[in-house]
Amino acid sequence: MTLAVHGRTESDQLPAASPFGGSRRLVSAEQLGISCQPLEGSAAPGIERMRAVSGAELLWPSAVEAAGPPVAARVHSAGAGAGTGIPIFARVLGDTPAARVLAQRGGDWSPVVGVRGADDRPLASIWRSSDGDVFLPFDPDEVCHTCWSERYLEHFRTEASRRLQRGAMQGYYLVRDMLPRRAQIWLRRLYAHGQRRTTFPRWPVESALHDFLDLFTAILAELAGEPLPRIGAWPHGHTWALVLTHDVETATGLAALDPVLELERGLGLHSSWNFVPCRYQVGDERVRELSEGGFEVGVHGLYHDGRDLESYARVQERLPGMRAAAERWQAVGFRSPATHRDWELMPQLQFDYDSSYPDTDPYEPQSGGCCSWLPFFNREMVELPMTMPQDHTLFEILRERDETLWVEKADFLRARGGMALLDTHPDYLVKERIMSAYRRLLERYAHDDSAWKPLPREVSRWWRDRAALRVERAGSEWVITGPAAGEARLELVEGQPWR
Repeated sequence: MTLAVHGRTESDQLPAASPFGGSRRLVSAEQLGISCQPLEGSAAPGIERMRAVSGAELLWPSAVEAAGPPVAARVHSAGAGAGTGIPIFARVLGDTPAARVLAQRGGDWSPVVGVRGADDRPLASIWRSSDGDVFLPFDPDEVCHTCWSERYLEHFRTEASRRLQRGAMQGYYLVRDMLPRRAQIWLRRLYAHGQRRTTFPRWPVESALHDFLDLFTAILAELAGEPLPRIGAWPHGHTWALVLTHDVETATGLAALDPVLELERGLGLHSSWNFVPCRYQVGDERVRELSEGGFEVGVHGLYHDGRDLESYARVQERLPGMRAAAERWQAVGFRSPATHRDWELMPQLQFDYDSSYPDTDPYEPQSGGCCSWLPFFNREMVELPMTMPQDHTLFEILRERDETLWVEKADFLRARGGMALLDTHPDYLVKERIMSAYRRLLERYAHDDSAWKPLPREVSRWWRDRAALRVERAGSEWVITGPAAGEARLELVEGQPWR
């Protein structure tokens, strides 16, 4: 039995045990730690929905209704002027078809927040009904996936330009090892001059995806009609995370581990070390020493020649060698050399987690970024984005003098509750200027009790555990349930203006 109340279609079973019920799994809500149980019934043709215990609903167009390719747009939240707003990339349902869909829904609807196209012209609107329901003209999950997968790059580069970049990158790696080191750095610096012109994602901080998720949270908090319960991003009461990783590119880097290990041990910190199995010899004793000392070992491609992910066939050719190294080292993590990456190919590597995506980096040979400073899932694989500029970028390409940019980015991530995941190289830390900057950075945060300081494999484990947790009603209170509930932190988000 269903009842039509002021245009809102409601089933007999409200999501009383959970803050929301949904017509399908909503990854964007899960990313925020907001529980949403399956909801019976449908809202109207062409509409997906979430319904709060209060009865208020969030609606958005189904994939069939919002046909066509993703477009570049900006959500003009409260106070946003021309040319500003929150950038999104998604299929967007214009006001005319949205009004038709909402008319089938029933009720009194009005546009309250504008969505503008790349040319700053009106494209669509976020609508609100007199009953308090909200309609988004796009799928919030698509906003997330378009950033995570870097599909937004299609809006800035033609297929021809993407092929040209891939060809140039492959050509560079074919001749790189024949070039003197000075020539390699000169070419990278020359290339960086063109990369500086990138408009999206901005560097060193791109907040678009998280600004959207903040807006999404504010909308859900309003619909909840009470403080919105969610699971905090980090365990054990921590409010941000600091994760240290190292890529060992050469035998020279392998010989330079000890000073870095001594520094980190002295500060009570631990890190992961990603080795290249077929470029130099990694002794089993060295791996055992690291593991027994509380450090982690990961796989850094097979040859470090820039070709591991050039095609599906190449992945299948090299995968046995990479998996053999992973088994020998008991490694569960992967990082691609030079951060080469492919959204469809990464899960084929069969690692527990990957850490090849920067949040934003225009200076890598494969520029772009996932725009996230939190982990996320690519199918069954956990992605741990690199959110701090690499030492090679700062000190070799941009010729920075100290750790200022590192500190500024870490402080920003600390304030926003993100993950500061740093990738440095013993190959470059042999230089006193770079090592001193790294030392000062670690000393600044080593004793910050608000920071969780895990190994990457611990972050991956936690992110999987967190995804299995649920917020449920227990009497008049909300509680977290699930195997890792004792590690989690319940947050109550107060409603705030968003329109």
